Amino acid sequence: MQSYTQTSPVKWVFTAQKKEAGVYDVYLTATMPAPWHIYSQTTPTGGPLPTKISFGANPLVSVNGVVAEEGKPKTIHDKNFGVDVVYFQNNVNFVQSIKLKAAIKTSLHGTVEYMVCNDNKCLPPVTVPFDVALN
Repeated sequence: MQSYTQTSPVKWVFTAQKKEAGVYDVYLTATMPAPWHIYSQTTPTGGPLPTKISFGANPLVSVNGVVAEEGKPKTIHDKNFGVDVVYFQNNVNFVQSIKLKAAIKTSLHGTVEYMVCNDNKCLPPVTVPFDVALN
C-alpha cells in the first residue's frame, strides 16, 4: 500500500487486490473532507479539469479496459463553467483491472492528475505519482 498527501486536502491511497492468479484490481482511492470534491474522468470539455489517470509502460502488465469509478457521483450544472459536471465528495475509488503476462513480482506505476474544489474556490491541478506492488 502506498499513500500520498501534499498541500491538497485530498489524501490518496494506492492498493492492489488479487482477484485470481495473475489478475488484480488496482485501487486509487481519494478521500477528502467536506466541502471539497474532485471531478470524474468524464467531465466535459469547457468544465473543470477531469481526473486523469495515466499508467507507465511495463511489459509484464496488461491493462484491461477503462478505469472504473466507484463512489457516489453527483451531477450538477456548474454556472461557473456553463456545463454539467460530475464530481465525488468524501471518497471515490478509481479501479483498474490488470493482468500479469508472467508469474513474476512487478508493479504498476503512473500518475493521477486532478483538481479539487469546494463551493468557493478551486486549487491548482495536482499530479500525484503512484507505484503499486503486484505480488
